[in-house]
Amino acid sequence: MEFFTGYLVEKALSVDNIFVFLMIFTYFQIPSKYQHKVLFWGIIGALIMRVIFIFAGVALIEKFHFTIYIFGALLIYTGFKMFNHSNSKIDPENNPVIRFFKKFMPVTPDLHGDRFFTKLDGRRYATPLFLVLILIETTDLIFAVDSIPAILAITQDQFIVYTSNVFAILGLRSLYFALAGVVHRFWLLSYGLAVVLVFVGIKMILIDVYKIPIELSLLFIATIIAGSIFLSLRIKNKRGNI
Repeated sequence: MEFFTGYLVEKALSVDNIFVFLMIFTYFQIPSKYQHKVLFWGIIGALIMRVIFIFAGVALIEKFHFTIYIFGALLIYTGFKMFNHSNSKIDPENNPVIRFFKKFMPVTPDLHGDRFFTKLDGRRYATPLFLVLILIETTDLIFAVDSIPAILAITQDQFIVYTSNVFAILGLRSLYFALAGVVHRFWLLSYGLAVVLVFVGIKMILIDVYKIPIELSLLFIATIIAGSIFLSLRIKNKRGNI
């Protein structure tokens, strides 16, 4: 039950990644035939980073119990912040990681097939495809700050936390190509995810006062996610999208 609840939370939050991935690929005009390679390596990097985050998070909670309240407050803050998600935009040129990278390695203006690096006049250059990979990795790092505490509110069992993350992330590439063309229709999903984050944040803060049953958590999370998807398809977006 803990595994399935954790998987559902991580899978739902990973849909939010798809919005960002789509904006990044569109901005850099990356053909779909090259997107597979970027997402493959992006997922490999995500799995490695999640291991570090999970074991660090569990160790912190076990050694310093009060950090669970900090994680809970962070989730509540993030949840309220996500209500303005629809107004956020990706601006890769002002991304500090990209700007820092360009100081040390030149970047070609055009793609060179599916290569991340190429040589021109004897000098090594990074391609825009590698910049996209960097952006996707940093984006996942930011999302992990929210998603890892969210699942730690459900269980602190390291095996369950990591395996639920792994199964959710491994399907992300297929999920992206399945939803990329219709993801804009789920315009209420980000609001549903915001409610879920606030809920698990409250669950974390109340853990020493009242432990919300895992069955109730699963029912609430599933209802909110399913409800936001259903309403997105039934209610017309104010901006004119269905």
